[in-house]
Amino acid sequence: MQLKEAVRELTGLDRKPVATIINGDLALKDGQDGDYRHFAQIINPLRKSGINLHLTLGNHDNREAFYKVMKEEQPKTPIVKSRHISVIKTRHANFFLLDSLQKTMVTPGTLGKIQISWLTQALDAHTDKPAIIASHHNPRLGGDPIHFPGGLVDSVALWKVLAPRRHVKAYLHGHIHDRTYASHEGIHIVNAPATSYVADPKLSTTGWTILKLTKKNIALKTRTNIANHPWNNETKTLNWRS
Repeated sequence: MQLKEAVRELTGLDRKPVATIINGDLALKDGQDGDYRHFAQIINPLRKSGINLHLTLGNHDNREAFYKVMKEEQPKTPIVKSRHISVIKTRHANFFLLDSLQKTMVTPGTLGKIQISWLTQALDAHTDKPAIIASHHNPRLGGDPIHFPGGLVDSVALWKVLAPRRHVKAYLHGHIHDRTYASHEGIHIVNAPATSYVADPKLSTTGWTILKLTKKNIALKTRTNIANHPWNNETKTLNWRS
């Protein structure tokens, strides 16, 4: 229901978004074929309306079932074998979508040496604009320590690539089913709310995030499924590191 509401709002906008990202956990529990058939039906209006849709995978996904049902998502020549990754080029930033799915129903995620090596080369080939990294799992850096064990196993290795490359400005993730903002070595870490369920309904809620980019910063507007929730329509602007 919550994802359907987000889809209705996006397709109803007079000015369509340049890109829409659903950042992992496309399936309910363990990535059954039926999950992806249902998911495909829900997001179909986005595709019909011409909105560019980009998907990543999370720990509740199954890569094989995902490609079996959503055949259009499987590239003929994968950028990195056995990983679902992509690059989105927009006017004010380049987005690098990573695949942190280690194994279905295993909570922690990992990128692996091959994917991090590809990212290193891709970042060095795209220095013309700010770089924003998106992956399902939270980094075990710069945030709430309670969430570290279930996050990205190779966070330190990733940050060794990101931190010295000054055009890397932000890391977007989900996984925690909450909404938080943090930073590590000048890189913003944005935990977007989930559209499925929340870790603690007393503290957070379901929703989605609208991003507006400039050359110098990013504005994040939270939309929630509960109209009178304090987060609804709240905007936070994060300035880029120099």
